[in-house]
Amino acid sequence: MSIEAVKEYLKEFSKQDDILEFSSSSATVELAAQALGCEGKRIAKTLSFLLDNNPILIVAAGDARIDNHKYKDFFGAKAKMIPFDDVENYIGHKAGGVCPFGIKEGVRVYLDNSLKRFDTIFPACGSSNSAIELTPLELEKLSRALCWVDVCKDWQ
Repeated sequence: MSIEAVKEYLKEFSKQDDILEFSSSSATVELAAQALGCEGKRIAKTLSFLLDNNPILIVAAGDARIDNHKYKDFFGAKAKMIPFDDVENYIGHKAGGVCPFGIKEGVRVYLDNSLKRFDTIFPACGSSNSAIELTPLELEKLSRALCWVDVCKDWQ
């Protein structure tokens, strides 16, 4: 899967033309913020985990970090990130372009409360040089997230 898969997925919401593509990399929070000319905390980073051997995604603000205690309280297991080289196999997007759109069937998506403080945020769109500007409510709808969670720290 790729940015093309994301464009196809976003057609359902008439958002495919809203994807921004950059000539430089946006694979990290810092690079994405630079490409967009915004603060890094407005980058909606998508983190890939294995929960009971099933992939899940948690979308969080660029300045938030997973709080292992909160994660375990909510999910009932220790946070286990998917190894870099295995992300595409589990999720459908390569690391650096992971987003909650156009992902493999069965991948569950959660949104962290750290995103709710912004009017708009910028998740990636399936490549290491793309993003889309969305409100938190748009992100919730487009990602088909299961729910909002409180599993991050360092952003408050």
